[in-house]
Amino acid sequence: MKKTQLNTVMFLVIFLASCGTVGKNFDSSKLKSIQNNVTSQEEIFDRLGAPFKKGIENGQVMWTYQFDQWNAVGPTHSKDLVILFDKENIVKAYRYTTSNP
Repeated sequence: MKKTQLNTVMFLVIFLASCGTVGKNFDSSKLKSIQNNVTSQEEIFDRLGAPFKKGIENGQVMWTYQFDQWNAVGPTHSKDLVILFDKENIVKAYRYTTSNP
C-alpha cells in the first residue's frame, strides 16, 4: 500500500513539474496599432505594460515581451514581441512571433 502511495506522489510531482510559464501574457490584438517611426515608447508601455526584458542593441533601446507556456499534456504556446526604439524613443522596428495559429 505504501509503495502505491509513494508511486502516486512521485508521478504527481513529476507531472506538475513538467508544466510552467515564462514571462507575462500580453494582448497581441494591440499590436495592430504599432507603427514604425510613429508609435512612442510611452504608448507601447500604456498598451502592453512593462516589458519582460529591456536591453541595448547597437546603442538603441530594445524591449522584449515574452510569454511561453508548456504543459505535460497538450500543446506548448509561445508569443514573443521584440521592439527596437530610435534615439527619440519612437519605434524603429518590431518583430512578433507566435506558435499559435
